[in-house]
Amino acid sequence: MLALDTATPAVTVALHDADGDRTLAAAHKVDARRHGELLLPCIDAVLSEAGRKLTEVTDVVVGVGPGPYTGLRVGLATAEAFAAALGQRVHGVCTLDGIAYASGLTEPFVVATDARRKEVYWARYADARTRVTDPAVERPAAIEAREEEIGALPAVGAGAVLYESVFRGVRPDLPTDQSATALARLAAERLAHGEELLPPRPLYLRRPDAQVPANYKVVTPR
Repeated sequence: MLALDTATPAVTVALHDADGDRTLAAAHKVDARRHGELLLPCIDAVLSEAGRKLTEVTDVVVGVGPGPYTGLRVGLATAEAFAAALGQRVHGVCTLDGIAYASGLTEPFVVATDARRKEVYWARYADARTRVTDPAVERPAAIEAREEEIGALPAVGAGAVLYESVFRGVRPDLPTDQSATALARLAAERLAHGEELLPPRPLYLRRPDAQVPANYKVVTPR
């Protein structure tokens, strides 16, 4: 099982034993502006380290966000292309779920990642495996208004660290970015229990930054 995610500043890839719970190799680079440059070399490095060929991959798992438009689509397009070329399945997993799973927490908590524009992507969890709210994108001030509901909960992720005045239970000792190793293990666990994973479609939650300019003039040939 090849797992990858580019929904956070981390470009993360892992090769997982589809018949067990062992990670064969993993690569992790953090650079919010170079997802497209780093992803394929990371995949190549993981396959080489594990001594496996791409044709041996039976499942592709990809983080579907939420995440910024440009970075997120790099991982999704790559996963779809590999799955199509291999004739194999591609499974989607919420990026926040991967971060939650890596935390290992057994109590209610919050995962928050940096959404830029002074916003965060976030969701609440009952434990590391159980999300209890849909992913959302909000300004920290809106979250702070629900202090009794959220403020005192343990909080995981780069968004929580960035706005620790809002997420007062921030856990800087726990993972802040996505880990493809955790994503692969979570996906393998869910598949083993017969759970249906998400389609490989992006969770943008808002419109992209790039838009067609207003009053755009169409030029037609004479």
